[in-house]
Amino acid sequence: MTIIFLRAFFVILSTVVGYYVGALLMDFQGGWSLLGAGFGFTGAMGIIVLEVTMRRFSIRNLSAAVFGLIFGFFMAWILTNVLRLIPMDIKLFSSIQIIMILVFCYLGMIIAMRGKDEFNLIVPYVKFTRQDQREDIILLDTSVIIDGRIADIAKTKFIDGKLVIPRFVLKELQNIADSQDGLKRNRGRRGLDILNKIQKDTNIDVRIHEDDFPDTRDVDSKLVKLAKLLSAKVLTNDFNLNKIAELQGVTVLNINDLANALKPVLLPGEMMDVRVTKEGKEQNQGVAYLDDGTMIVIDNAKQMLGQTIKIVVTSILQTSAGRMIFARPEGQSAHGAAYGQGKRHP
Repeated sequence: MTIIFLRAFFVILSTVVGYYVGALLMDFQGGWSLLGAGFGFTGAMGIIVLEVTMRRFSIRNLSAAVFGLIFGFFMAWILTNVLRLIPMDIKLFSSIQIIMILVFCYLGMIIAMRGKDEFNLIVPYVKFTRQDQREDIILLDTSVIIDGRIADIAKTKFIDGKLVIPRFVLKELQNIADSQDGLKRNRGRRGLDILNKIQKDTNIDVRIHEDDFPDTRDVDSKLVKLAKLLSAKVLTNDFNLNKIAELQGVTVLNINDLANALKPVLLPGEMMDVRVTKEGKEQNQGVAYLDDGTMIVIDNAKQMLGQTIKIVVTSILQTSAGRMIFARPEGQSAHGAAYGQGKRHP
């Protein structure tokens, strides 16, 4: 509404100025004042149309073009001053000067726009902050949004920083939600629900970042570029993105690593109560699970399916896929001799 008011005010003011300019030029005689008002009105409308059209232009591209234009003009000015030392006809010098300004300004704009991602001094990227304070920016990728655990982690306030969701990540999430594949569609919709949940939480600072990299198609590569540009961290649970980002010097926060670090520490000989949920692969084995999903393989527990029993941890195996715990029911020896087999514990 404010923009509409400003546009209307600009049109009225331009019309009045045009009226007085036309009147002043012809000493307030004839219809020149009305003609000037018409020119003022038409010019104002043309400028408004141009302003509306320019909304489609990226601020980053525009600032890069301006930077390149200034740099090209500066280089042309230096070279023409050098050429001034060479005796030549003034008309030839003026022609060369105009050509060099035109060429260097064009090359400066094109080079700056193509390499805009490398210009950290372009106006939109200049950020004045106190040296003793630093704002941490954490970029979310598609996989960590779909995973859903980020909502619970953010509520705990263990993540100190601003959560930023790039527009291209949001677009990829929307494409997944519109997929013909039912499983992918459900995952995409779950991710959108998680985003909605996070945004509604007033204690979580979430922003949508509009910058894109049209020359790069891969979302992971775009995410790494944006992280380097903003000096941000990337929050993910994607193994490949984790490696790519680390190779390029970007700090990665992996939720899977966090989950593994928070798993309870168990040592051989410790006891716990678990519920045997299914049979194991080997003979007479039973399988139970901890709350975090860690699988426990229990010897001689096949006949205890559905029961809650007390077990003794015998060994722990850490693999790339996660952790696996081996145990035996309490009251049995390490060799499987039963002293209280089948005993049920509350």
